[in-house]
Amino acid sequence: MTAPSTFGLSSEARNLHWLLTNLVEEVPGIQSVAVVSSDGLLLLSSDPARAAAAREAGETPRTGPRGSAADLATIVSGIGSLTLGAAKLMDSGAVKHTMVAMDEGSLFVMSISDGSLLGVHGSADCDMSVVAYHMALFVGRAGHVLTPELRSELRKSLESESTGSPR
Repeated sequence: MTAPSTFGLSSEARNLHWLLTNLVEEVPGIQSVAVVSSDGLLLLSSDPARAAAAREAGETPRTGPRGSAADLATIVSGIGSLTLGAAKLMDSGAVKHTMVAMDEGSLFVMSISDGSLLGVHGSADCDMSVVAYHMALFVGRAGHVLTPELRSELRKSLESESTGSPR
């Protein structure tokens, strides 16, 4: 993964980018990662460089959830909403994490704070317990700094990357 530019970001935002980069690079089998706000907006992703490269090459954006963090954010938001509704119907308290094992991959969703979610798309051969452990480490380190101000900064950063305008 090529790290996105963190020039002009606060130290908290740079730290979250660093944590996400480490999560992707240190855990075998992780294909894409997205941090999603409680209202379903992508805040941080593992593939901004790929999106920028596709824009520069004039490629048509990929459709479908095959690795794109924006698509992953949509799926994570939907699953988060579905499991939250299920937990309310069952009077079972807050949802901590959701894991979906598929023939060709896996999906992990973990609550961060204030309704924010961490979503990971893993390969079929990833070790689910290792991925879940490292996600929990990320959540523990990121949860207390993911303030409304930082969420706003991250969102603006992603918007400027998608339009190609400077921060």
